[in-house]
Amino acid sequence: MRSSRRTAAAIGLVLTLGACAPVQQAPTAAQAYSAQSPFPGTEWSRAAPATQGFSQEGIDRAVAYARRQGSTSGMIVHNGLVLAEWGDVSRKSNLHSARKSFMSALIGIAVARGQIHLDDTLAQLGIDDNEPSLSPTEKQATVRMLLEARSGVYHPTVYETAAMEEAKPARYSHSPGTFWYYNNWDFNTLGAIYGKATGKDFFEALKSEIADPIGMQDYRPSDGHYVSGGLATRYPAYPFNMSARDLARFALLYLHNGRWRDQQIVPAQWVDESTRSYSLTPTGGYGYMWWTSVPASDSRGAKAALLLPTYWADGHLGQYAVVVPSLDLVVVSLVDSRLTSKHMGQLKMEEMVWLVESAENATGIGSEPEEKPRS
Repeated sequence: MRSSRRTAAAIGLVLTLGACAPVQQAPTAAQAYSAQSPFPGTEWSRAAPATQGFSQEGIDRAVAYARRQGSTSGMIVHNGLVLAEWGDVSRKSNLHSARKSFMSALIGIAVARGQIHLDDTLAQLGIDDNEPSLSPTEKQATVRMLLEARSGVYHPTVYETAAMEEAKPARYSHSPGTFWYYNNWDFNTLGAIYGKATGKDFFEALKSEIADPIGMQDYRPSDGHYVSGGLATRYPAYPFNMSARDLARFALLYLHNGRWRDQQIVPAQWVDESTRSYSLTPTGGYGYMWWTSVPASDSRGAKAALLLPTYWADGHLGQYAVVVPSLDLVVVSLVDSRLTSKHMGQLKMEEMVWLVESAENATGIGSEPEEKPRS
């Protein structure tokens, strides 16, 4: 029944989009888009949830839940139109680990250009680290294994949370490719591999390769900085700040398989490959620096809440860019630690997205946000 209702909603969407999109002020050729376009122009267009097949009450409930859990800004976007936003969506704050999904995108572009090869080993690339340096076995880890967080290299690194350090396996305890652990050594080293292969600074590349082509409004390379590891490691972390409305553009880019209007920004094959699951996590799986609700095997965990196949960028404290392809849906939520002491863990994010999903073609929501959602 949900499938048929979505089909009907999609037909109705084609008829209503023209009435929902506001008139644009003399756009340039690069900014112009038709009323049927799923992409924003210089500014985002907005639509009432009911015109897109969503309950206004349900969307309001999802937003209220997000704000109670600590979300300081966010957006709900359906078919490229903003159904709801909260907080200051132009305010930039630290994305923390959501940065990794951007690195994944840049690596995908470099792979398509032949600058990076996924099956090259650390030994072939001349990758080592400070004492205690990498063993010959560790150097057999490949670029692909680092993307999947399956390198088996548990060398000291930087920009880890206390929980990550506590969960870190003992050095040499797993051979490359055999075990998944969310490993900042892998992600930080990928940054160095990208820089060496392309000759580009990460923050500058993010602007020229992604931010500019998709019309990000707020991002500047000066929003990023490197966090050095000193004697611990040679490979720095690369955190940066971003606004909710710019993060939503990135999620929308992935929703459309790496395409922005008539330009393929990230290869479609890479989007598909990087958002598949190669490992099991407590509530789903892990791709190439993207989280996914669909596990590599077996069933999802008992606490999983998302109703439909979903993938997302995920950052410390509650930075999320969530993509639900079957609903043409993007949900973005940021938690700025300068504004709140709360944080939104993954299960709270899932509950928020579940509330949005439940608002589709609904006259009301049957359960309160505090209740455990159906899995």
